[in-house]
Amino acid sequence: MISARSLDDLLMLATEAAREGGRMAMTRFTPGGATTAAIDYKAGGSPVTEADLAVDAYLGDLLRRAEPGFGWLSEETADEPSRLEKRRVWVVDPIDGTRSFARGDADWTVAIGLVEDGIPLLGALFAPVSGDMFAAARGAGATLNGRPVAVSARTEAEGASLLGPKPLVDAVMNEGGRFERVPRVHSLALRIAHVAAGRVDLGVAEAHAHDWDLAAAHAILVEAGGELRTREGRTPSYNRPSTKHPAIAAGSPALLPSLTELLAAVDLRRVAVEDGVRRGR
Repeated sequence: MISARSLDDLLMLATEAAREGGRMAMTRFTPGGATTAAIDYKAGGSPVTEADLAVDAYLGDLLRRAEPGFGWLSEETADEPSRLEKRRVWVVDPIDGTRSFARGDADWTVAIGLVEDGIPLLGALFAPVSGDMFAAARGAGATLNGRPVAVSARTEAEGASLLGPKPLVDAVMNEGGRFERVPRVHSLALRIAHVAAGRVDLGVAEAHAHDWDLAAAHAILVEAGGELRTREGRTPSYNRPSTKHPAIAAGSPALLPSLTELLAAVDLRRVAVEDGVRRGR
């Protein structure tokens, strides 16, 4: 037996953990201003704060003690190859959107996913500033603050709302996409959750997202009736030796083919350079 807990119990564990992790992070968050937490930088220039590390330590202790037979993968924990031997693996981002958190913006989240044999099994995604809790477990549907949600019922891609990084959205539009631009949400997990909740029709992300950016939100998106696809039309899988993913798109089955076709035509190297210049890298 993988676990004595039901999926409902595991989801409750994950949502409670995400909520408490968010509460911890909020003690170091300053709305509209710089965080009170010390900031360091990882190889490649990504920031990490004391809050990221504190939440990661809390979640790791809680979830690993609760289910010692599960593997563990987190952005802020050194990777353990033993996870590859596990059928079920917690996939965690203690703060998804650290840059937003550090400068006092609202669009950051605590993301907890559980994958089984590489496929998302459940997800809990908490946005502490708004108080929104997105959650889903396989076969049980997706919820936002306890209420069922579903992806957009729109059937025509033209005029659909598209959420993503400006350089990538610009590139998709330059390939002929006729979408309504939506201001960027920096937490990739939250971006996908907005699609799952029908708040926007479609979402995109550049290459090099990691398992911890996607797994929790992917579970929620699928249970809301949506799909996550690469520009080649493949569904991301998790708990592989490499945690990186290519560019992806999120949306309903009706709208996604139009977006992935456009995404396939985009010069992603040029987009990455433009985004790096915009960020000052």
